[in-house]
Amino acid sequence: MYIDGVNLSHLVVHEPGESYQSQANINRWVEVLVDCPGNLGLFTYRLPPQLEIKPGDILTVPFGTQQMGGIAIRLLTQPNSDIPIEKIRDVEDVVSVGFFPVGYWELLNRVATYYYTPLMQAIRVALPPGLLGRSQRRIRLTSLGKQVTKNDSDNNNLLTQQMSAAATFISSSAQQILQLLQAHPLGDYSFIYLQQKIKSAHRGVRELKRFGLVESYLEPPKLTRPKLQKAVTLIDTIDADLTPRQREIIEVLRRRGGELWQSELLQICHTSASVLKTLANKGYIIIEEREVLRTEQGPVVSGDRPKSLTPDQAKALAKIQALNGYTQVLLHGVTGSGKTEVYLQAIAPLLTQGKSALVLVPEIGLTPQLTDRFRARFGSKVSVYHSALSDGERYDTWRQMLTGEPQVVIGTRSAIFAPLPNLGLIILDEEHDSSFKQDSPIPTYHARTVAQWRAEIENCPLILGSATPSLETLVSLGNIGEENPSSSSLYLSLPQRINSRPLPPVEIVDMRRELQEGNRSIFSRSLQEALHQLQERQQQGILFIHRRGHSTFVSCRSCGYVLECPHCDVSLAYHHTEDGAPQLLRCHYCNYARSHPKFCPDCASPYLKFFGSGTQRVAQELSHQFPELKYIRFDSDTTRNKGAHRTLLTRFANGEAHLLVGTQMLTKGLDLPQVTLVGVVAADGLLHLSDYRASERAFQTLTQVAGRAGRGEDPGRVIIQTYNTEHQVIAAVKSHDYQSFSTAELEQRQALDYPPYGRLILLRLSSLDPIQVQNTAQIIATKLNTGTGWEILGPAPASILRVANRYRWQILIKFAPDDLPKLPDWEEVRPLCPPSVSLTIDVDPLNIM
Repeated sequence: MYIDGVNLSHLVVHEPGESYQSQANINRWVEVLVDCPGNLGLFTYRLPPQLEIKPGDILTVPFGTQQMGGIAIRLLTQPNSDIPIEKIRDVEDVVSVGFFPVGYWELLNRVATYYYTPLMQAIRVALPPGLLGRSQRRIRLTSLGKQVTKNDSDNNNLLTQQMSAAATFISSSAQQILQLLQAHPLGDYSFIYLQQKIKSAHRGVRELKRFGLVESYLEPPKLTRPKLQKAVTLIDTIDADLTPRQREIIEVLRRRGGELWQSELLQICHTSASVLKTLANKGYIIIEEREVLRTEQGPVVSGDRPKSLTPDQAKALAKIQALNGYTQVLLHGVTGSGKTEVYLQAIAPLLTQGKSALVLVPEIGLTPQLTDRFRARFGSKVSVYHSALSDGERYDTWRQMLTGEPQVVIGTRSAIFAPLPNLGLIILDEEHDSSFKQDSPIPTYHARTVAQWRAEIENCPLILGSATPSLETLVSLGNIGEENPSSSSLYLSLPQRINSRPLPPVEIVDMRRELQEGNRSIFSRSLQEALHQLQERQQQGILFIHRRGHSTFVSCRSCGYVLECPHCDVSLAYHHTEDGAPQLLRCHYCNYARSHPKFCPDCASPYLKFFGSGTQRVAQELSHQFPELKYIRFDSDTTRNKGAHRTLLTRFANGEAHLLVGTQMLTKGLDLPQVTLVGVVAADGLLHLSDYRASERAFQTLTQVAGRAGRGEDPGRVIIQTYNTEHQVIAAVKSHDYQSFSTAELEQRQALDYPPYGRLILLRLSSLDPIQVQNTAQIIATKLNTGTGWEILGPAPASILRVANRYRWQILIKFAPDDLPKLPDWEEVRPLCPPSVSLTIDVDPLNIM
């Protein structure tokens, strides 16, 4: 493992009921796993007499000149003999009491081992933000540094006086750091950030400190704590010695049940805190601080009862409820077949048995709609856990899970680590979706893989639901249709929609022919006609485009120059803000932005043209061609603010727009019964990618977005525009034929030994230095080539070599599915990377571009 001389997988980290008090005179020291990069051992600390500490507690401890987060691993009667007792430091504080039960600890160890990640990194992913806080080194401008930011002659003279002649020729890295700090309103950045942005940042900082332009300081850890609020409680109503004003306050409290938050009482009574304090001194009320739970608050939803099931649903539910212990279930249901209702009815009996359920969805945008449906069925037992919540909301929701109360937690991939003590069922909805895989930071885990391990450890069923299952899941089931009582996997099918509604017919439009016949619009004549009908009949539809923004790149028509990001090897996309506003070009990788130039930077020509189409361009064309057609854009540009997903979907569901125009978010399980039309503006952007998974992703995306149509009473219609009508993906989507597509795709994968018939590990290397990262990649590839049992592809530059000024190289390792123990010793590979080159080991990568 990653802990020096200790096999943590055999440790019992926390046993309920074990008390520190009973061992107060025995255990005076504790071994702590400290959250410090580069220090992977256990460290011994002294137990202060005022702290009650048990294994599994989350602590704050001193480490060098900093304070760090850590996990109490085990109590000791004596420290190691080679550690001088006088050098052992005291634990600072307990952040959270006993968190790691045995099964949970086993899961985290398995994640760390499988994904070649230090155990503490796996722990950080599992915990909410702010629990493992640590102080960090920051760099800020001094008063002299702030003065020289002003562009006047006096300050230039000041600079000359304060700095030696050599200082006027400070290095390039020092100049870049100074410019970054000067551009920041507070002139303050973390040292880690400066290291990521600027090559040789440590030398530049040292140089600037020598001239007195910057200083470094240690920022203490920012730990998340419970939110406390003052509450007022009425304890005496005999008002003999009260003023009329005080009697009024007592009467308000009495009518409100004898208890109110102080802020609410002050607002109702238009009074001050001093008046309340007088009442407290007289013994009429008590003012005390109480915890306020910060949880995601959805709208009030009316109650919902279980719906009658179709024969297929009833059969699937019966088989799920008959399961006893771990079984992996693939619920393969066409779009609109009622998978969610099966989930709901499978969960209901578990809650009555005192068990909890965990439901994972691929996108935050899905959680509002799914949460409302679950809350309508299960009320306050439903919690939400994902990265869009505030740190306080995640912290309080996380602590609520630890209570052990039966509950349903809905969340994105990180929720797979939700600390539910009595887990009865895990569900992955849209299990095929690539959003369940984390590319960075480490560990590069897949929520589906971790869910399988957790279901095994908890001995509970795992349901994988999808209309287009991943090929890995399909192959893992073995021979579908053959009943095997001893098998730990089960295939269940929902082949028909609710009420036997038909799947929508899919019309494929050849855009080459449209162009030949004089149609230069981004909308085919067939789609234009359908949009007119949508407007006339006051129905609703979806327009899908795989890119956000207005145009994918800007090029000069005179010389062919393409405007690119200065930090990445990609073109800048045009983003339209509003009419009359400056035209904005933005990088979709590092978020760099600049105004659109009037003239070509290369040849000074004024003829700059926008090419390609994004969601903004489609929306703009809609406004031009169909001014009466109302639309709502639904992409990452319009859903950045908290609650935006719910707001936009609610507006659309309330009929405030005819069209929802958006990107991949629209394909992920949204249930919009009123949608009768789905238009795919340009399917080709999904088909021709340099990735062996491109066809599978394209089929899944197009099938899923097509499935949004015709889920209600009115029949649906799907129009897909493409320049490649002969492509096998297009043919399979047209006929809703998952079986033929998966069979053909699996034959190709097997011939090439690609997943699911082979295994891959992708090594990603990046650095600010293009030569050093290339040389390092070559050294590692040479080292790996000395082994046997695997094939090395590369090293090669990433498809986009430079992102955010970091140069990226890749090495792909291909091997047989069962050969994981025979792989290289990564502890011999990591030291081959110099400090300036970062290495990420991505096990089972989904994105190799």
